[in-house]
Amino acid sequence: MPESLETGRSTSSLSDEERAPLDVLGVGFGPSNLALAIALRETSHPRSGVHFYERHPGFSWHGGMLLKNATMQVHFLKDLVTLRNPRSEFTFLNYLHDRDRMVDFINHKALFPSRVEFHDYLEWAAGALADRVSYGHEVLRIEPAASAGRDRLDVTIGIPGSDGTRQIVRRARNVVLAPGLRPSLPDGVRESERVWHSGGLLHRLDGIPSAAPLRFTVVGAGQSAAEVTAHLHERFPNGRVRAVFAGYGYSPADDSSFANRIFDPVAVDDFHRAPHSVRDMLVDRHRNTNYSVVDNELISELYRIWYQEKVTAEQRLLIDHTSCLIDVEETAGSPLSLTVESLTSGEKRSLESDYLVYATGYRPVPPDDLLSPELLGLCKRDVTGRLRVDRDYRIHMEDGVRYGIYLQGATEHTHGLSSTLLSNTAVRAGEVADSLLRHV
Repeated sequence: MPESLETGRSTSSLSDEERAPLDVLGVGFGPSNLALAIALRETSHPRSGVHFYERHPGFSWHGGMLLKNATMQVHFLKDLVTLRNPRSEFTFLNYLHDRDRMVDFINHKALFPSRVEFHDYLEWAAGALADRVSYGHEVLRIEPAASAGRDRLDVTIGIPGSDGTRQIVRRARNVVLAPGLRPSLPDGVRESERVWHSGGLLHRLDGIPSAAPLRFTVVGAGQSAAEVTAHLHERFPNGRVRAVFAGYGYSPADDSSFANRIFDPVAVDDFHRAPHSVRDMLVDRHRNTNYSVVDNELISELYRIWYQEKVTAEQRLLIDHTSCLIDVEETAGSPLSLTVESLTSGEKRSLESDYLVYATGYRPVPPDDLLSPELLGLCKRDVTGRLRVDRDYRIHMEDGVRYGIYLQGATEHTHGLSSTLLSNTAVRAGEVADSLLRHV
């Protein structure tokens, strides 16, 4: 098998660069692999041996949730590079300088940029590495290269076109998986024209008149749920927004100084060497730093709105606490018919809603979705059946395997709560880059 081929076509249609085996092939080009691309650029690694493939047509990071009032939950210094290399040209501060907003940002006295601004920073950084990424290319399968022993991997990539999707196969010595997060929906729920996941909110709202007297229902109690609820309430002044969640109210995120140490780079060392029981305890103990929690400021604002509307008897923000949505009926030409059950009394109520938004979070795309059965059979697993991942984020393989598979994401069970978060992105990218340099 040649080092690179296009399935069903002659390899003559590929450039010399495409035929050559890659030292590093990256799957996905979100913040994690973007940070890795920068780290490799800032080392002595030959840039011609590195390429990334991203299924989206251009750079995008939670584009459907770029709400105008939403801010980041991480300090601006936890950007793509600063904790690894504060002298890098890709720091957030250098971005501000390039955009001529440094003084304005300082005067703003903000440690947490808006999500819109941070997305612009990521796009700015990605633009400088455009030659290292192919957008609109989806990695479909990764498997051992049959003709290369245990030295190479073959990566099948789908490229959509006007005449259908064609496939190419790139050969690589190392693959870094960072396919991102997948929207999580309750069992049995499917998106439709009126039932959405919060991740695509802004795209779904395009074309809906803001003056329309619509009814929205938002399911969930985390940061995204609270942001969606606030956004819909503001955007549709004649509409009504109902929030449904299991607790009595939104729970505040623990962002206190000591608790935030769970995201420190050294915490990854502590977590990785700890017994499985201690790892599970740490994730459970500090879950309220990240999961199903909301910034205190937003909680206060939503309560202020709810209370003021109660005073004026013009309730547009409705809160169904200690409740869960147990049934949804969708009939063409009619509103959604919802059944909400009280967790305390067991009472069931029938409600109507024009749109239903599930703000029920995300889950990492599992490596099993991309790795062939043969390749998965070479991956070592721990006593719980989960993949063993070494400290350098490299999957622990059978003896004699010389190619490397790295994970950026899907490593919470081995590396802790920062596995899928921006907090440790810069340092993690540096550690992966150093490991790649040792193994190439």
